[in-house]
Amino acid sequence: MTAGTVAALYRYPVKSMLGEPVAEIAVGPLGVAGDRRFALLDEETGRVATAKHPRRWRQLLQCRSATASGGVRVTLPDGRSLDASEADDELSALLGRRVRMSGKRPEGAEVERPDPVDVLAEGVDAEVDYAILEIAQGTPGGAFVDHSPVHLITTATLDAIGVGAAEAIRYRPNVVIHTPEGYPPFAENDWPGTEITLGEVRLRATLPTPRCSVPTLEHGSLGRAPDAVRPLLDHRVEVPGFGLLPCAGVYAEVVQGGTVRAGDEVRVGE
Repeated sequence: MTAGTVAALYRYPVKSMLGEPVAEIAVGPLGVAGDRRFALLDEETGRVATAKHPRRWRQLLQCRSATASGGVRVTLPDGRSLDASEADDELSALLGRRVRMSGKRPEGAEVERPDPVDVLAEGVDAEVDYAILEIAQGTPGGAFVDHSPVHLITTATLDAIGVGAAEAIRYRPNVVIHTPEGYPPFAENDWPGTEITLGEVRLRATLPTPRCSVPTLEHGSLGRAPDAVRPLLDHRVEVPGFGLLPCAGVYAEVVQGGTVRAGDEVRVGE
C-alpha cells in the first residue's frame, strides 16, 4: 500500500543535538550513515547525556552537529564551531557537568528518562524521578540511537498532534513521510512487523516510538511547546517490553540497504 512520499530527511551526528536536513541518506545494516554516531557521556555516572532528562541536558538542543570533511563539527549556542573531538571542555562548561564526547557506544549504555507527565506538571528545572533505560536494544553496531536504527513519522501524525511538518525536528525522525489527504494519523502504531519500502531501501518496522518530554523543549530557535506531547498522553500504545506509552512515529530495522532520497515513494506492507 502506498503511504506517500519522502518529504524530508534528517541526520543527527551527535545524540540530542540539533542535526542537519539532507537531500538523501545512505542506509546500511547499522542504520543511517553518520546518524547518532557520537554522544556525550556523563563522567560522573557513565550514562549517555540526552535531553530526555531536561533539567540536566536540555542545553544540548541549543547546539548543532553537522558532518564535515573528516569528521563532525559542533556549533555552540554562541556561534563558535568546534571539531566534535575537541569540544569536551566547552560542552562541560555549557552543561555544568563534566562530559566527554564518545564515538563508541558502551556496552549496556543507559540514559535517564523522566516521565513526560512529571516534566509537564513540575517544569523543566524541577527534580523529578526518572527511569534508567538501556538504549539501542534493537540496533547492531555502536550508534547511540534510542532503539532501532531508523526512525520514521508521517505528516498525518504531525498534523494530528498539531505541530505540522515544519516542526518535525521536535520528534527527531530520520524520515518524514508526506501522506495524502485522509491518511489516518498514528497509522505508524500498526506498522510493527510489516515492511516499509522507501525507494531502493527496505525496512521492517519494530516498535511504535515512545515519546518523552524532548518534543516540548526549545530546539534552537523553536520555542517551548507543551502541546507537542500532551495530545499523545490520552492515546497511549502498548509497546512490547516497555509498557503503555504515548507514541508517535515508528522505529525500523534495515532489511535491504541503499539510498533514500526526498521524493521517493513509500510503501507499507508489501
